[in-house]
Amino acid sequence: MKILDKYILKSFIITFTTVFVILFFIFILQGIWLFIAELAGKDLDFLTILKFLSFYAPNVVPLVLPLSVLLASIMTFGSFSENYEFAAMKSSGISLQRAMKYLTVFIVLLSIVAFVFSNNVIPQAQYKFINLRQNIVQQKPAMAIAQGQFNQIGNTNIKVQEKSGDKGQFLKGIVIHKKSSIGNGASTIINAKNGILSSDDSGNLLNLELFDGNYYEDIVPTKYEEQKKVPFAKSTFKKYILTIDIGKLNTSDVNQEAISNTDKMLNISELNITIDSLQKSYNEDIISFSDNITQRTSNILNSRKIQYVDKDTITDDLLELYQLIDQKKIIEIATNNITSIDFSIDSSKNDLEFKKRNINQHWTAIHEKYMLAFSCLLMFFIGAPLGAIIRKGGLGLPMVFAILIFITFHFINTFGRKLAQEDSISPFLGAWMSSFILAPFAILLTYRATNDIGIMINFDWITEPIKKVINKLKKQKTTTTNVT
Repeated sequence: MKILDKYILKSFIITFTTVFVILFFIFILQGIWLFIAELAGKDLDFLTILKFLSFYAPNVVPLVLPLSVLLASIMTFGSFSENYEFAAMKSSGISLQRAMKYLTVFIVLLSIVAFVFSNNVIPQAQYKFINLRQNIVQQKPAMAIAQGQFNQIGNTNIKVQEKSGDKGQFLKGIVIHKKSSIGNGASTIINAKNGILSSDDSGNLLNLELFDGNYYEDIVPTKYEEQKKVPFAKSTFKKYILTIDIGKLNTSDVNQEAISNTDKMLNISELNITIDSLQKSYNEDIISFSDNITQRTSNILNSRKIQYVDKDTITDDLLELYQLIDQKKIIEIATNNITSIDFSIDSSKNDLEFKKRNINQHWTAIHEKYMLAFSCLLMFFIGAPLGAIIRKGGLGLPMVFAILIFITFHFINTFGRKLAQEDSISPFLGAWMSSFILAPFAILLTYRATNDIGIMINFDWITEPIKKVINKLKKQKTTTTNVT
């Protein structure tokens, strides 16, 4: 390795390390704001908070690493161009490709490290993060409810005026709003003076024992005329026990994007095993559903004692082959059968769609592990030639370009992932959509930087015809004015 290669590599590594550390702590601060309601005012010791953030930290690396490579590349090569160092290299016969040689090797090694990190470290950190949240809630169930504010847990909102006790389990001034899970608009309001909070052994159920309170529940009548009266039920109680499922809180994805968090806690080999199991279950459900529908729709009349009027009669209306009383039975049987099948189809459809989304999400998780490694290469081959073209170092213009490019990359990546989860496109295309779109841009920038073409693109083939039309109109207007 020559002195120049060491200089280029050293400049890039210093810039990359600085940018990565700064962006990493910025995203960690963003994570603190994300979980501020879960951490603030809940008597957690410093070590627990530090473990909480440490287990969360690896999840921001897939965002920070590509952005750091992009920004460091633009800043490093922009600085070389701005200080005419590239001009000196080219005058010595050193091309842009030659200058990027050892940096490319470094980025390839970095991509391999990123893949190993994504496949091993992130799943373990996610697993520990979820379990830490569950253990905290299990040991201190009052953590699920912050004092002086409404805390939403599923379809229940809970507010307490005061908490006391070594674990915050004694509550005063309790207000609970609970929406009906049926979806008919009904809701329940519970007020209580005092309460005691506890959890079961699994940590997934929160037991709230209430004392001296009132219970109000909306009643939604089936008749429209009665709905205008807005009826409700009211009762008082000396003691009332409310059980709330907080399993969703314990197992929810930290980025609030996933249907299930199991894909975030598995490496590639474990994901493949899980996908095989999910796919097998999905196929069995399809076969079972198909057999069920076939059995329901066939031989409708086999179990009924209905006889033809005349089997030799040929008619377009099959009901004419039966007696009137049997015709009514046939219509009733068909109506009930269709209603039952329609309900079964809707129920099975929702279940199959959920399972398919879960399978697609696991496939997307596999592709994203490879995509993280490739995105480092992609961002480097976008940032390095772009920096050589714009000829600006520092944090000004390079930061603007880096943010615009990364926002575009992240938006396309999120959009593709959502489409893949909903089975609108394949998981492979959804995970790699952003790379497929930006790869030609990286090739174009590298080509133009190598040939000193610059970033400007010639649009004369569009503007020239417009200019000719404008000039022609001006000449006609001038001629008309002179004649007048």
